[in-house]
This record gives sequence, structure tokens and C-alpha cells, in this order.
Amino acid sequence: MSDVQPADFDTADYRSVLRRLTTLEEEAANLRAEAVRWHDGRVSAADEAVRKADEALRAAEQAAVDAQRTMERVDARAAGLWSEYVHKVGPIAERYGRTKPPPSIPRQRTEKDAADYLDEVATKVKYTAPARPITFGVKVLFAAFGVAGGLVGAVVFRALRQNAHTSQTGTWRDALPVVALVVLLACPILAVVGAKRVADRRGVGLDASTIATILAAGLATAGIVLAAAGMG
Repeated sequence: MSDVQPADFDTADYRSVLRRLTTLEEEAANLRAEAVRWHDGRVSAADEAVRKADEALRAAEQAAVDAQRTMERVDARAAGLWSEYVHKVGPIAERYGRTKPPPSIPRQRTEKDAADYLDEVATKVKYTAPARPITFGVKVLFAAFGVAGGLVGAVVFRALRQNAHTSQTGTWRDALPVVALVVLLACPILAVVGAKRVADRRGVGLDASTIATILAAGLATAGIVLAAAGMG
């Protein structure tokens, strides 16, 4: 027979149950601690994700503000360049319209930004083609302007002087001799203005010697005409 009594079996089972309960309590505590750590980790990760999202949102809002300011600066500079171009070119720019043309994307897209394109436009707008040299034919044309101005001045001068020769005094006719002299001197100057417009269209420079030639031709022509008419 076995020496173990039934009471020993009962005692052994009770002890095993206690050890098992103790083990289960420890496992449950470990699981609860692990669950708490997992929850805390998830909460921390969620808070970090929200913080990064807030930072990204603020950065995006600031980027949008910076982009808006950049666009306004680009538009303002583009408008200024267009105004400068219209002022420089003149009536030729009307073929593109009176207002600034709408912006467009260059056909050959590169890594350059808007400032680089605007710098290129500014360089082209500020570029002035060198004036072509004045040829002999152009000099003759400008001299013809002076001759025409002298003729007109002499004709108007003679007409005003003739109207001033009256027996009446103290009237507006007394000022006609002075007006006639002013017209005589002004017509060659107007001839220079007309020659300047022609020179600008031809892309040639109107230097001091050419201006002097026009004035001399005008005054000489006026003097010859008046001398021939007996009013020198």
C-alpha cells in the first residue's frame, strides 16, 4: 500500500491551485502592464502624428502666403516691364493690345523660376540696338528738311511783314514783324524735329553735325529767298 493518505492528495491539489492562481495573477498583471504600455505608446504616437500634421499645416499655410507674395511681386514687375516696353516701343506695341498680355508658360520649360525669366525680359527691354551710321543719301534727305523749313519760314516771314506795312498804329499788326522773325527762326527748328522722327524710324542717330547741317540749310535757304525777294 502507498504511504500517502487521502488528506495528502487534497493538500497537494490545494497547493497546486494556489500556485496556479498566483501564476495567473502575475500573468494578468503583466498583460495589463503590457496593455497600458501599448496604449500609452499608441497615444504618444498619435500625439506625435498630430504635432507633425500641425507643423506641416502651418508650413503649408506659410508657403501659401509666401507664394502669394511672390506672385504679387512677379505680377508687379511684369507689369512694370510691360509699361517700360510700351513706352520704349511706342505705337508698335498696340498690335498686342493696350493692356498687359496674359501670362503664358514658355514652350521650352526649364528649371528656371519666374525671376530668371523676368531678368531675361528686363535685359531685352533695356537693350537698345546701336544706331546705324548716317549715309550720304540720309544726309541729303535731312538737308532737304532744312531747305523746306527755310522756304516755309521765308514765305511766312514775307507774308507777315507785308501785312504789317499799314498806316494804322497801336494795333496787333505792330507785333507782326516780331512774330515774323520768330517764325523764320522756328521753321528750321521744326525741320530738325521732323528729321528726328524720320531718323528714329530709320534707326539712325541724329548727331550734332547733322542738326547743324539742317539748321544751316534752313537759315541759308531763308536768307537766299528773302534776299532774292528784296527783303533781306
